[in-house]
Amino acid sequence: MKLSRELKTGIIVIGGILLFIMGFSYLKSSPIFDNSKTFYAVYANVGGLQPGTSVSINGFNVGKVNDIKFLDAQGNLLVTFTVGNEFKFSKNSVVELYDTGIIGGKGLQIKPVFDATGEAQSGDTLTTQTRPGITDLAQQKLTPLVRKFESAISGADSVLVNVNSVLDTETKKELKEVIVGLNDLIVSLNGSASSLNSLLNGNKESLDNSLQNFEKLTTNFANLSDSLNAAGLGETLTSLKATLANLNEVTQKIESGDGTLGMLMTDKELYNNLNNSSKELDLLLQDFRLNPKRYVNVSVFGKKQKEYTVPEDDPAEKIEE
Repeated sequence: MKLSRELKTGIIVIGGILLFIMGFSYLKSSPIFDNSKTFYAVYANVGGLQPGTSVSINGFNVGKVNDIKFLDAQGNLLVTFTVGNEFKFSKNSVVELYDTGIIGGKGLQIKPVFDATGEAQSGDTLTTQTRPGITDLAQQKLTPLVRKFESAISGADSVLVNVNSVLDTETKKELKEVIVGLNDLIVSLNGSASSLNSLLNGNKESLDNSLQNFEKLTTNFANLSDSLNAAGLGETLTSLKATLANLNEVTQKIESGDGTLGMLMTDKELYNNLNNSSKELDLLLQDFRLNPKRYVNVSVFGKKQKEYTVPEDDPAEKIEE
């Protein structure tokens, strides 16, 4: 069967149109015969998201980004993407924009929600969420640190300015003199240390002998302590302790008035009587010494003794009074 020229031309034109449509669809990454659902998401900033980027659920690719365009005068971006019909989820599911890697760009993933609000249908605009990437997190963490570092640099600069204002020419000169003095002091200390080392080295033998003598003295003292212990020093100390305890007991009895000695120390009336008796005995002895004839009457030849007449200044009269 021979085809006419018009038929051949029509077939070629139709084939060219089909090839053009298929090529255009391939370039846009949107197959012609596709029953996927189309969803929309609105972001203030897509962070470099490109059409053709895969869309995943739980890490599994279920679709791709078809188109990104401005939505309004505020610069919000409308992202159009398709998802296969194999997996069902609620219209309250969240579309998250995230970093696929350090240098891998941005991607979309759906966080499915299963509730009673109804299944997401093609043409729905889903809730969006942006997860900070590594760069954003690093920037959030480093920004306060950078500010503190800048503040520290400013503070250090202020300190240096103040130091420069304090360190005038005269102060710098004095500091140099102080440093020179410290160097001289260090040199002097080094010399003293050298002299001390020489002295120790020269008297090393004497020091060794002194240490040996001290060790012998310590040994002798230990031996003396052992000898005193063997000689019954412990028993003597025990006996002395018991004696002191008895003496303490006697002292307590005396203080409490027990016994003759205690009564003498505590009974004031007895003390006064003894004191008066002592005075009277002293006066009696004094009268006996001054007037012995009053107490002793001796007649050698049988002659009658004269009666004794008390003198006017007799101390005995004063005693009686």
